Amino acid sequence: MTSRPAGAPSAKPATPEVGTRTLVFALVREDGSVDAGELYAVAAALGMTDQQVRLCLKRLVAEGRFTQEGRGRKAVLRATADASGAVAPDVGYVRHAYRQDQGLAPWDGTWHLFAFAIPETARQARDTLRDTLLHLGAAPLQGGLYVSANAIGDIVEAHARHLGVLPSLTRLTSHDLRVGDEDDPARLAALLWPLQQIADRHEALAVLAAARLTGLSGPDRPTGTERLAYAVELAAAFTTAMDPDPLLPPELLPQPWPGTRARTLAAQCWEALSVEDDRNPRRLRLFRLYDGALHPDVPRPL
Repeated sequence: MTSRPAGAPSAKPATPEVGTRTLVFALVREDGSVDAGELYAVAAALGMTDQQVRLCLKRLVAEGRFTQEGRGRKAVLRATADASGAVAPDVGYVRHAYRQDQGLAPWDGTWHLFAFAIPETARQARDTLRDTLLHLGAAPLQGGLYVSANAIGDIVEAHARHLGVLPSLTRLTSHDLRVGDEDDPARLAALLWPLQQIADRHEALAVLAAARLTGLSGPDRPTGTERLAYAVELAAAFTTAMDPDPLLPPELLPQPWPGTRARTLAAQCWEALSVEDDRNPRRLRLFRLYDGALHPDVPRPL
């Protein structure tokens, strides 16, 4: 796996893809409101058209997710329910990542294995259980057999029980995993997980966060609209990097691992963005969500 040499110039950040719906949810204030004028301005800064925004708002109102007072850029939208789920980071997952980065969650050498044989008549449950394992960072070894370096057994079992397929699930742990002739843990990790793809996504997050930090500390201070655009971009890039990351223990990863640097820069960028927004009585709910996830002061399970 390759990485940028120390001292090499940073690449220009690639603007992460942000959906219009995601943007609306990201701009919900603590009081549940979204200022349409602010929304259109940030959308333009992110390269979206007014037509895209109008169509999105029309759909969200039709779905009952928001009510709208007024028209056009003078309108105010109000969330009818908590819209945080669309943009919220998984707090326990993110905190575990930062604990790993700080050396607070060392690997004990245990592999956690899961096997199931669910008949075609319960195909939906089988597919859902498989997707749950993949989402939790497990890797397939062969048909119906998955492995994780993290202790996700209780979570998997709870999902299997909810799906009604718990009797078909087998859990076991091992300190002696071998695939073919390979039994070295770090080489097994490189064999089972797409480490280069994971690293590339973190490199993209690091480039974006570093560029935004430079902009926030430079002589030409960004406007309020630009700061909000930075926050939305950062949230999108953070999600893109973290969602498919199995959070393998550092003992199994090439060092230095790009994820560690990316998460450090992202946390610094969020802190810089939050300082000014903290003074705003109508603070973005997005900042509170990330404040709660990026400070691993209290240990939480994966």
